[in-house]
Amino acid sequence: MGAGSWGTTFTKLLNDAGGEVVLWGRRPEVVEAINERHENPDYLPGVPLPAAVRATLDPAEALRGADFVALAVPAQTLRRNLAAWVPLLPPDAVLVSLMKGVELGTTRRMSEVIREVADVPADRVALFSGPNLAREIATGEPGAAVAGCADEAVAQRLQAATMTPYFRVYTSTDVVGCELGGAVKNIVALCVGMAAGLGFGASTQAVLMTRGLAEIARLGAALGADEHTFAGLAGMGDLVGTCMSPLSRNRTFGVNLGRGMTLEEVIAVTKQTAEGVKSSEPVLELARKHNVEMPITEAVTAVLHHGMPIKEAAISLISRSPKPERYGV
Repeated sequence: MGAGSWGTTFTKLLNDAGGEVVLWGRRPEVVEAINERHENPDYLPGVPLPAAVRATLDPAEALRGADFVALAVPAQTLRRNLAAWVPLLPPDAVLVSLMKGVELGTTRRMSEVIREVADVPADRVALFSGPNLAREIATGEPGAAVAGCADEAVAQRLQAATMTPYFRVYTSTDVVGCELGGAVKNIVALCVGMAAGLGFGASTQAVLMTRGLAEIARLGAALGADEHTFAGLAGMGDLVGTCMSPLSRNRTFGVNLGRGMTLEEVIAVTKQTAEGVKSSEPVLELARKHNVEMPITEAVTAVLHHGMPIKEAAISLISRSPKPERYGV
């Protein structure tokens, strides 16, 4: 449900794994291009899609008889979209979150929004997360991800539905850890992008990634996540991919800010959603609720939403009081 770059890529992945899949999109021209030209020219130009991949404007048609319903809309629109689709959901379908964000106003993770809106138990909600840059996966480059669900058997079903010769899938029951890794890494990637835009090199960027991972682990520990999750694909793997690749929306957003563009100018040239921009505020709110120190998230939020100059934010990070380095500290 959602014909952006990752929704389209996940559709191709399901097809390549042997599944029958229908892609719902809201824009007629995109749906028509997928059905007639077997390409999504707006989000994955030049990437051929299998002829068996079918797109529709009708959510009822897309959802009819589905075993899995993969939700691939922007995080902040999930509640509204899902509420409209609830009457159409098959009674036993597993709802799979492909989104990496935290909801504004409620600080809920995506699985929590899904459970609340659809009124389903934990074993009906799964997630799919990892260092998955859409274009690379869509072109068949080797990759891997984590299929997560509180119910291991459901995670294994999703694993089986997404494994291909070029894509490996692991399972996890740590939904909290997987979701936090995916949401907070976007904020760290914004910061790494800003540093790159300012002209800082690999050493500075490595520092930010490492300390960003510590922030993710601290918040995860406070919320009951398994700390080992953050050393895996949904943690460090996703963080490195998003922070380092020029294909990363969040890194690119930060680079443009670091090069001197205003926030409004960057938003104007950004065609796809950079989830970290809006998630930074609720993530910081979540951290404050649980007395978790997250200086990178603080700095990014100050730059994006409170007008702090990027160089001032950099000084605030580097001049923090000294402390020992221990994992999660």
